[in-house]
Amino acid sequence: MYRVLNSEKTTKTIEALRRRIEERFPSSGLGKVCEELCKIAEETRARIDWISRPNHVLRITIIVVILMSLLVLGYTISLMEITLREFSFGEFVQVVEAGLNTVVLVGAALFFLVTVEIRVKRARVLAALHELRSIAHVIDMHQLTYDPSRLANRIVTPSSPKREMTAFELFRYLDYCSEMLSLTGKVAGLYAQSSRDAVVLSSVNELEILSTGLSRKIWQKIMLSRHFDESPDPDSTAAP
Repeated sequence: MYRVLNSEKTTKTIEALRRRIEERFPSSGLGKVCEELCKIAEETRARIDWISRPNHVLRITIIVVILMSLLVLGYTISLMEITLREFSFGEFVQVVEAGLNTVVLVGAALFFLVTVEIRVKRARVLAALHELRSIAHVIDMHQLTYDPSRLANRIVTPSSPKREMTAFELFRYLDYCSEMLSLTGKVAGLYAQSSRDAVVLSSVNELEILSTGLSRKIWQKIMLSRHFDESPDPDSTAAP
């Protein structure tokens, strides 16, 4: 029970974070991003269930196609009337080479058919991971202009972003961004624990590295903002 990520509890944790953001920053863009992340987490549960189930219709279809192909190949060979006395040594070598090429092509075709289900599921997971990667970048964009150094230096230019947050509010906002990035990685981790596909595992690892790197950058800002406020709110989200 405590050795794997629980998709239901992960979704509930994201939903709790969404409520906290809405209560602290009503109608904020960050809250809407978290709402999208919550929807993706719910969709992930359905995708994982689909990935975990064998596609019996596809498997039966592939088996039928393979058997029919082998029967056709066997029937074609049975129609050939070949005797070694009809061939010279050079012709015999050419026939063997052509036969080996045919075997290789048939083997490649069989491998393609056998791995169809894996590739279909892989494509769906990779599309979902791409969506999570986009969400991570959106979260990073929301924190991009929240610079704690402006709390000490009030000099602004006409093009400076308007920020009216206190040090405490800035601390909470950046902390929410960091939590969302961490949870984005956890949603990706749900795919990793339900798949043994090397391509999927590699993509999940890349996404986790991305979210960790972006979160580390945010925590540098958080450490700077704490110099201006030494009493941060104990409000936090427990990991599932």
